[in-house]
Amino acid sequence: MLKKINDTMVEVFKTNVEEIAQSKILIEKLYYHFPKSKINFDLDDCDRILRVEADTILPETVIELLHQNGYQAEVLL
Repeated sequence: MLKKINDTMVEVFKTNVEEIAQSKILIEKLYYHFPKSKINFDLDDCDRILRVEADTILPETVIELLHQNGYQAEVLL
């Protein structure tokens, strides 16, 4: 579910990323597509949360990037 905070969009995804090393690689790749964003994983959460905060977010781009790297992602409602 896309949320807007002070003109910044926030999207939260459920993923199957389990390792910190994996998350760091994916964050670097996501920054390429969303350079002025805040991106982080919460791997302690049972849904392995990926949170993206940016002026513009294309959920399909995030999901596709994770899929291309062998991971699942879906927008958390």
